[in-house]
Amino acid sequence: MAMSTVRTAARPMRADARRNYDRLLSEARASFAEHGTDASLEDIARHAGVGIGTLYRHFPNRHALMNAVFQEALTSLLTRSRELAEAEQPCTALVEWLGAIVTHAGEYRGLAQALMSASGDETSALTQCHVPLRQAGARLLSRAQSSGSVRADVSIDDLLQLTNAIALAAEQSSSDPGLAGRLLLLTLQGLKAGPASSDQPAASSSSGDRGAGYGGYGAEPLGPPHRTEPPAP
Repeated sequence: MAMSTVRTAARPMRADARRNYDRLLSEARASFAEHGTDASLEDIARHAGVGIGTLYRHFPNRHALMNAVFQEALTSLLTRSRELAEAEQPCTALVEWLGAIVTHAGEYRGLAQALMSASGDETSALTQCHVPLRQAGARLLSRAQSSGSVRADVSIDDLLQLTNAIALAAEQSSSDPGLAGRLLLLTLQGLKAGPASSDQPAASSSSGDRGAGYGGYGAEPLGPPHRTEPPAP
């Protein structure tokens, strides 16, 4: 199925086919945003003014349609990862990028769960989203690990699964808009290299990379809070 989606996308479309494709994509974005990614495909086709057969010719299954809808966000995430690859603070760059994934995944209810499932399913059309995200994240993670600010045993696969799990938790707790930020911060506190001892913050401070903020969730430190020593008597 995924291979047929790639072949279809590679062939030039007739003008009428392109119009149908664009209408379906526009309706899918609106429907997924309102009803989640399990929205009725029949309703999407009807609102686009085409039959369900036309929808399936362009998008062989739901994941293929989700993959197409997510391409704009994917492009944004990949562009941002390239920008952050040159950041002075590698750990902060990684945290900001993961926060952006949480934000984009939260735009469509059900997307985070689907991305988690696609990570272990090479036949899913959503693999076309997962693979480039994994590669981009691996570069940011490797840079943060090389700087000594993130533990060497952290893997990008675990990190992306945790990020999608946070997006899923936030999706199911819509009454608490700050939940995603708190959970991501809590998770990333475990990424810090070295023990949480009194001399560790000094080393982080000298590098200037304390993961000060991420993806609009606020300027929170990744490591333990800095303790101000009381003045000597």
